[in-house]
Amino acid sequence: MLHPFDVDLTDHETRRRAEVVAALGDGWDPVAALQGEEEAYRLLYSGLDAEQEETYRMLVAAGVLPARTGEGGGRGAASD
Repeated sequence: MLHPFDVDLTDHETRRRAEVVAALGDGWDPVAALQGEEEAYRLLYSGLDAEQEETYRMLVAAGVLPARTGEGGGRGAASD
């Protein structure tokens, strides 16, 4: 006869998240980290030639890649 086996990982997950935040330290700035990530993403897809740009647009349309950051928007806003 099989018996149900449940494991509650809530306490473990809470401890893990606390350890991650502690490891990041007081100097970690989440806003700066996100801005740096957006800048890196922008640079990655800048300077594409026409064929690369067409491939990029095709991948965005297919949902494989998120659209580039537009003026005042997040990655969801396409820029031209």
